[in-house]
Amino acid sequence: MQGKKHYQEKLFTSFQLSNHVPEDNFYRRLKEVLPMQWIYKATKKYYGHEGQRSIDPVVFFKLILIGYLENLCSDRRIISTAQMRLDMLLFIGYDIDEQLPWHSTLSRTRQLYGEDVFRELFKKVLSLCIDKGMVSGKRQAIDSVFVQANASMESLQKKAILNDADTYAEELEVKTENDDNKPEDKAIVKDAEDKKPYGNGNAWRKNMRNNLVSSTTDEDARVSVKPGKTRRLNYLAQVSVDTEDHVITHIQSDFADKKDSQCMPSQLNHTINNLSEHGLTVEEVLADGNYSSSEALRTLEEHNIIGYIPNFGHYKPLREGFEYDKQKDCYTCMAGKELPFTRHKESHGNGNLMKQYISNPKDCAACPLKEKCIGKGKFKTIAVTTAKELFDKMHKRLQMPQATKMKKLRSSTIEPVLGTLVNYLGMRRVNTKGIILAGKCMIMAAIAYNVKKLLRFAAKKLLSGSEIIQGVVNSVLILAKVFIAKIRWYFFKSCIGIQK
Repeated sequence: MQGKKHYQEKLFTSFQLSNHVPEDNFYRRLKEVLPMQWIYKATKKYYGHEGQRSIDPVVFFKLILIGYLENLCSDRRIISTAQMRLDMLLFIGYDIDEQLPWHSTLSRTRQLYGEDVFRELFKKVLSLCIDKGMVSGKRQAIDSVFVQANASMESLQKKAILNDADTYAEELEVKTENDDNKPEDKAIVKDAEDKKPYGNGNAWRKNMRNNLVSSTTDEDARVSVKPGKTRRLNYLAQVSVDTEDHVITHIQSDFADKKDSQCMPSQLNHTINNLSEHGLTVEEVLADGNYSSSEALRTLEEHNIIGYIPNFGHYKPLREGFEYDKQKDCYTCMAGKELPFTRHKESHGNGNLMKQYISNPKDCAACPLKEKCIGKGKFKTIAVTTAKELFDKMHKRLQMPQATKMKKLRSSTIEPVLGTLVNYLGMRRVNTKGIILAGKCMIMAAIAYNVKKLLRFAAKKLLSGSEIIQGVVNSVLILAKVFIAKIRWYFFKSCIGIQK
């Protein structure tokens, strides 16, 4: 007989939310695992004693966390999604007939709280991972990824190139008082007030540099590009990951036009501090060649950390045809002429401080090897970094078989983490403006990643425990069957003996 469902809404119903959310539900388990009562004390300083009541701070952080766990890049979508999910309502502590906070409340509260509160929540989740044995702290892999800013390339306009705006304004007033009709003064005013974007075509592409242009909607966003990609306004996320179970140990935001090597000292110090609070020591750091610089290597040396970082492309461990004399601090060429140390110069490629050794033009003019050595030049120049000993030490380390393993370990550790953050945890694009708010978004994305790792690890551990128990039970049953079979065999033999 065919059934047919007739629906009619009830005027009154008895409904308990906890009875309709399974025990193994992700958000139900997260509510039991993640302590958040400390947030009330941490955020108390941001509120007064009068006025309307704000959104519950714990509810705010839970809603924001839901947004990154579900890859929802809009506060409006977070509220609409949570309103329709029973497990999310249970997680944030709302009943099905309660009205959730207005979406704009999330935006205002995100701006209200300092980054220290977000950072403290990250550390709480990290401590839970450490307590579960998911973090060894010994070996850290670091890398960076561009995060698209909440600004378009069309918002770029020319920067006013003025060293002192007040002085310029005073000079302009003096010139205007002297002669109001001078065409050059009008040109100055016009140039100062001209904020129109560059024109299309080659002029726009050539001048699209961060020292010349700035976004009118987000001044902290920077123009950056990856090989084969289009130029965009981005932020730079620096991430440290433990190689044990791929748990994020630190994340920070930086300007997109900043080099990885410049960010490394700060990133490494924060990572060390996060782990040292739990008695863990960083012994090795794995990174790509973008992190190679004298400052980065000195930072590793100061903390007694072994680094596996390929030296930058122009580094040469030896100068073919030239020998270095450490006592004289000079190079000697094949013709026996000396190249003494001349001056220090900063490298434009990576910011390293270089020592320049320059030959005497008179020595090179009469040298028979001139054409092969310097071509049409007048003298020979050798530039060597001031941290050459550290680069030589790194070069030797990278020739060892262990370095190949570390390179594979780095790529298999950090790259999947960055891919997950960007593609599945809402870090492809920030929906805020300013580097401070961008940093908060990156921290919440890292928290969401670690939370998923934590619950997945706990589920695996529980599963492995049940599998062990099941294995023991199966072994006991097998032994019991063997024992019964032997008893039957002995009984059968005794029966045959009695008959005989």
